[in-house]
Amino acid sequence: MEVPPEDTSSYTCSSDNHRLYLVPFRWWKEADPDGQGVLYDALPASSSYYAGPMKILNIFKSDLAFNLIRKQKQNEHQDDENGDGRNYALVSADMWLHALKWHSDVKGAVKDGKASAAEDDMADVYPLQLKLSILQESNTLGVRISKKDNAVECFRRACKIFSIESELLHILDFSGQTTQFLLNDKNKNIKDSPRQSEQDILLELQVYGLSDLNRNKDMKKDEMVKTSSKMNGSYCEKGSLGLTGLQNLGNTCFMNSSLQCLAHTPKLVDYFLGDHRKEINHDNPLGMNGEIAMAFGDLLKTLWAPGATSVPPRLFKSKLAHFAPQFSGFNQHDSQELLAFLLDGLHEDLNRVKCKPYVEAKDGDGRPDEGIADEYWQNHLARNDSIIVDVCQGQYRSTLVCPICRKVSVTFDPFMYLSLPLPSTSMRTMTLTIVPSDGSAQPTPVTVTVPKQGKFEDLVSALGVACVLRDDQTLMVAEVYNNHIIRFLGEPTDSLSLIRDDDRLVAYKLQNDFDKFSRIVFVQQHIEKNSSSETQKLSSKAFGLPLVACGEIVKGQDIHDLYFKVLKSFRTTKAAAKSCTENHDNTATEDDALDCDVKFYLTDDNGNVKGSEIIMDVLLDSTGQLNVVVCWSANMLEYYDQRLLSSPAEVYKPALFSKRPQESISLYKCLEAFLKEEPLGPEDMWYCPSCKKHRQASKKLDLWRLPEILVIHLKRFSYSRFLKNKLETYVDFPIHDLDLSTFVAYSNGRSSHRYMLYAISNHYGSMGGGHYTAFIRHDGDRWYDFDDNYVSPIDEGRIKTSAAYVLFYRRLEDV
Repeated sequence: MEVPPEDTSSYTCSSDNHRLYLVPFRWWKEADPDGQGVLYDALPASSSYYAGPMKILNIFKSDLAFNLIRKQKQNEHQDDENGDGRNYALVSADMWLHALKWHSDVKGAVKDGKASAAEDDMADVYPLQLKLSILQESNTLGVRISKKDNAVECFRRACKIFSIESELLHILDFSGQTTQFLLNDKNKNIKDSPRQSEQDILLELQVYGLSDLNRNKDMKKDEMVKTSSKMNGSYCEKGSLGLTGLQNLGNTCFMNSSLQCLAHTPKLVDYFLGDHRKEINHDNPLGMNGEIAMAFGDLLKTLWAPGATSVPPRLFKSKLAHFAPQFSGFNQHDSQELLAFLLDGLHEDLNRVKCKPYVEAKDGDGRPDEGIADEYWQNHLARNDSIIVDVCQGQYRSTLVCPICRKVSVTFDPFMYLSLPLPSTSMRTMTLTIVPSDGSAQPTPVTVTVPKQGKFEDLVSALGVACVLRDDQTLMVAEVYNNHIIRFLGEPTDSLSLIRDDDRLVAYKLQNDFDKFSRIVFVQQHIEKNSSSETQKLSSKAFGLPLVACGEIVKGQDIHDLYFKVLKSFRTTKAAAKSCTENHDNTATEDDALDCDVKFYLTDDNGNVKGSEIIMDVLLDSTGQLNVVVCWSANMLEYYDQRLLSSPAEVYKPALFSKRPQESISLYKCLEAFLKEEPLGPEDMWYCPSCKKHRQASKKLDLWRLPEILVIHLKRFSYSRFLKNKLETYVDFPIHDLDLSTFVAYSNGRSSHRYMLYAISNHYGSMGGGHYTAFIRHDGDRWYDFDDNYVSPIDEGRIKTSAAYVLFYRRLEDV
C-alpha cells in the first residue's frame, strides 16, 4: 500500500516501507514456508452482521465494499495449498522482492516438461486505489474500491478478485501494516467523526500474479509456458524479469538508455532490489538527501517487477531535474553525461562514511609504487565507501615529467569509467574553392585528401599540388559564411580537426609578395531603386563569393581597376564581344567599356559603410586591409555572370562520397591511445615543484586497479570553439573476452584481467540530436534491444555497430 503524493497527510503508518503487495498465498507459501501472518476473513459490506457501520459505504452503489475481519485464531485456511485462488497473502515490498528472487532463481526454469509455480503465477502488476476505514469493531477494517479512483480495467479486475458473495475470501497479512492501522489512535478517533467517509485513508495496493483467475483451466502446462505477450509496446517472454521498457517522456531516450544499462548491472540490481535504504546517507552535503538513490531504487524495483508493461520514469526525471538542472526540460542530452552524474550522485547518497576525515597524500620519496598506490586507495576509501565504489571504481597511475629539470611526479587517482579517444589512421577528404586573384581563371572546386589528424600546413601543401601552384604564388585560405569572409586561416600548426565538414573554405591564389601591398576584400551587393523616388540605395544582402586582391592603393581609381582585373574571368559572351570591338576601334579602354554603373564603398570590419561613395581620385591610406562593398547596377548582369560567384562548396558533402568505406578500429587501439605518453596542452600547464614554474610536462597514464564493472566511454563527440562533430568510427570491441592483462601495470594478485560485455548504450544520428537505445545481455547469452518502451530480442551478431557509445563490462573470475 502506498500513499499518493497529494494524500501524505492522511497516512498514519510509521513504517518506512509503505508499499504492500497482494499475492496468491500458495505463491508466497513456496518462497517462505515458515512465515506467520494475521488472518482476515472478507465479508460483503451489506452483511446484516455489520449493517450498522457499513451503511456509510453502501451509499456508493457503484463501488466495491467489504469488511476485513481479523480472526483471533489462525484456521485451516492458512494451510490451504489447493490453489483455488481464494487465499491471498499481503506482504511488504521487501518480502515480495525476496520471494520474487527465490522463484526466479530456484523455480524460474522449465524442467522435465513441467512449468514451475513461478511461471504459472507471474503476470502483470497493477495498482488499486483503496480507501480504508476503522470500524467500530476493533478488529475490523472497512474497504472500499471506487471506480472513480481506479482505471476501468483495474476496477474490473478488483471485482473479480474480491467477489465475496459466492465464497469466502481469506487474506493473511504478513506485513504487519494492518495491525498498525487498527492500533493507531488517530484512526480510532475516526469513528467519532460525523463525516467518516471523507476521512478514509487512501492507499495504493500493488496487485500481483492474479490474472490467472480467468485462465482457461484446460490449457496445457507447456502451452502456458510458451505463451508470450505484447503489452504497451514491450515484447518479452512470459515469466521473464527485467525485460521492461521505459517510456519516452519527450527526448528522454538518452536517460532511458543509461538507466537500462545500470538496471542490468550485476550486484547493483541485487543491491537496489534489497534493503538499500538502510545505507542512505541523508546528511552528506555532497549528496542529494538520499532522494536520487531512493528514486533510482524505486524505479529499479518497478522495472524488475514481472510482466511486460513499460514504465514512465516521471518521478525519477523530476528528481533528476531538481538536482541537475542541466537535464531539466525536454531537450536531447548526452547519455554518458547523465551516467556520470548518476553514478556520482548514487555514490554520495549511499556513502557509508558519515564524517569524512581529512587526508593528505604524501610524496613518494622513492618508495615502491605498490605502497604508494595502496596508501592513495586507503585514503580514498576513508572518505568514499559505497556500493558504487565497491563495484564501479578503479585506480590508475598518472606520471608527469618536467621537460626542463626531468622532475617526475607520480599520483594514483580513482576512476569511475574510462573515456577513450578514437584514434584514426585514415585520411580525410576536403573540398575547397580555388579563386585566382589576377582574373586568370574562374573559381574552381578542388578536392584533396589529407591526414585526419593533420595540420593546416598539410592542407595548404595538398592544395598547392592540386591547383599547380607556381613558385611565385601562395594560397590564402579563408572561411566564408553568408557571403562574407569571417576569418582567415593562417597558423601552419593549427589542427585540421578545427575545420568542420559543413564549413565553406576558399583558397585565394596570390603573389608571394602580397604582404608588401594592401589587401582588399570585395563583397558584392545590388543597387536597389527606391519605389517612391529615383534615388538609389544600398541593399542589405550581399551575394556571391567575396573576392580578395592585393595591390598598391593610392587613390580610388586603383580600387576600381583592381576589382575589374579580378572580375575579368566572370565576363559573359556579350561583354567579351563588346570589349573586342571597342578596343579594335581604339575608342575606349577595356575597363572603361565594361564599367556598368558600379559603386564602391569602404566598410568597417562589421560591414558597416563608413561614408559616401569612393571617388576615383580620392587618396586613401594604403596600409593594412581594406573592406569594400561593390554595388552592382542592373546592367552589370549583362556583362558579368553572377552565377560564377556562387557560394563555395562545403568541405565535405556526404552525398558525394556515399561509397566511402566505413572506418574501423579496435578497442585495444583506443586503449593504447588513451594510455600513451603525450605533452599537456598549453591550457593544462603543470606547476613543477622543482623549477617553481608552470611547465608543459609530458603525461603518461597506466591502469593500476580495475573494478568489477568496467564502463568504457567512446569519445565520439568532439567540441571546440569552431567545431561540434560526431565520429562515426566503427569500433571493434570484444564481446566475450576483453583481456586487459597487457594494459595493467600492477597485477594486484590476479592472474588475468578478463571481462565480458553485458550492456551497450547506443547513439544513432547526428550531433545535437539523434536517438539513444541500449543493447542488454539478459538470461545467459541472450541479447535484447531496449528502444524506449519497446523491448525485443536481437542476435548477438548485430550488436556491434558504429553507434556504440558506452560499453559495460563485468569481470570474469580467474580460472
